[in-house]
Amino acid sequence: MIEIFCKNTGTKKTFKEGTTLLKMVREFEFDKPYDILAAKVNNVTEGLKYAVFNNKEVEFLDYRSYGGRNVYCRSLCFLVCKAAKDLFPNCKVVLRRPISKGYYCMVDKCDGTELTAADVKRINSRMKKIVARNISFYRHEVRVSEAISLFHKLGYEDKVKLLESSGDIYVGYYTLDGTADYFYDALVPSSGYIRKWDLSLFHDGMFLRVPDRHHPESLAPFFSQPKTFEVFSEMQKWNRIMKLDNVGDVNKACLNGRVSDMVQIAEALQEKKIVQIAEEIERRYYSKDPVRVVLITGPTSSGKSTFCKRLSVQLMACGLRPISFSTDDYFVNRVETPKLPDGSYDFDNFDTVDHDYLQSDLMKLIGGQEVEVPQFNFVTGLREFNGKKLKMEEGTVLLIEGIHALNPRLTDQVPASAKYKIFINTITSISLDDHNCIPTSDNRLLRRIVRDFNNGSFSAQETISNWPNVRRSEVKWIYPFQEEADVLFNSAYLVEFAVFRVHAERILATVPKNSPEYGEAHRLLNFLHFFVPVSDKEIPRSSLIRGFLG
Repeated sequence: MIEIFCKNTGTKKTFKEGTTLLKMVREFEFDKPYDILAAKVNNVTEGLKYAVFNNKEVEFLDYRSYGGRNVYCRSLCFLVCKAAKDLFPNCKVVLRRPISKGYYCMVDKCDGTELTAADVKRINSRMKKIVARNISFYRHEVRVSEAISLFHKLGYEDKVKLLESSGDIYVGYYTLDGTADYFYDALVPSSGYIRKWDLSLFHDGMFLRVPDRHHPESLAPFFSQPKTFEVFSEMQKWNRIMKLDNVGDVNKACLNGRVSDMVQIAEALQEKKIVQIAEEIERRYYSKDPVRVVLITGPTSSGKSTFCKRLSVQLMACGLRPISFSTDDYFVNRVETPKLPDGSYDFDNFDTVDHDYLQSDLMKLIGGQEVEVPQFNFVTGLREFNGKKLKMEEGTVLLIEGIHALNPRLTDQVPASAKYKIFINTITSISLDDHNCIPTSDNRLLRRIVRDFNNGSFSAQETISNWPNVRRSEVKWIYPFQEEADVLFNSAYLVEFAVFRVHAERILATVPKNSPEYGEAHRLLNFLHFFVPVSDKEIPRSSLIRGFLG
């Protein structure tokens, strides 16, 4: 017999060795307003069919948890692929990326005809029939060579390339009613668990809506993101040109000695975009309604500071004189910082910035006055004046960088025509394979873990612990202004995960197994395992990701 401690109830129960989590959850009485989808076993998320053979600590998860939500959405993606394959044999289904709180999917029907609204309706109907039958998802553990042979026969060359470069001996794949597919982590026990979604025609593909994270009985609200989609489409075009559609392609390119080429192309594309932005600012500076202020924002670890420096260089090449400051320097003194419900400081809150004082200085600068701008001392938590003086003269453009730079309340006294707004984000343009998207924020989380650790600011455990607060603040204070920007800049890098693997693995290994953060560290380690490690020696000193690597 084994002993299981349930964190949901704070009680223990004994079970026979090999009992599944699915059977265990029925024995523990606690509030279950939504389906239990997965469980944390010793802080690592597992599917409900996971069999337990030793004493464990278990926490059961529904959709409102990060782990439960991932398991549900992963299973839903399998359902979409299965339904499309049933209706259009030999079609190619590609889940391109998470967007607008859902997933953008493409279906190549192989007969040369475009996907229609009627086709999407049929796929949606087929999905409902599969759910109604409550078909089990089965996991098969086989040698990698067997899985490669299977997926090669099925025409899944994306999965073949991924598994060939994984270095594993055994791998698990799933079947649903005879249809085989590969997903890198757990699924729900059966199709009957997938109760809420919506599928509609979207651009040249489909848009898959998922449940709301806080209220799983409803769909997450749809937000149109045309500018974000345009940036993603632009990156997809370059990926196709370079024949790098997924991680397997990138791994093979790395193993074939193409790292330098990929780095140089990525840097060239980013620099080309920065030049285009600088030239547009120059054009608008000399227009009838001249731009005076450039506002640069983006979520944490998107590369704002380095971007600001590189843009300054290109503006100087255009004959302009850029001066700059950060909204961080206008932080209120730490004792005045807003706090979260748990009593900790809410450093991402808009009121962390003394916006009245900042705008007062801004208006003085635009009016031609010289201003001594403050510099925030993050050690003492105080705003200081160290003699940094700025003045706008002929040819001067002021760059303001910070997470709240695009918030209209920060610059509401400045005419709209005098502002040029830039939003920087990390829009991952590749997937692990055609059916496994990379979580949208993993770039930035890994950047922040590595930077915080190398700078001695925070341990990996502390950074992971604070990440949910950071993400909530971004949704509230930063992302609402993304589509209002004049231009979106993508700071993601094709070989970024391969480079960060070398740094992050040793750092993530420091997270204690008995900490709640271990599950996320474990997930990231498993995720990084899919990338062939690449040295950062190829990354230039001026690169946007160099600031995180050191």
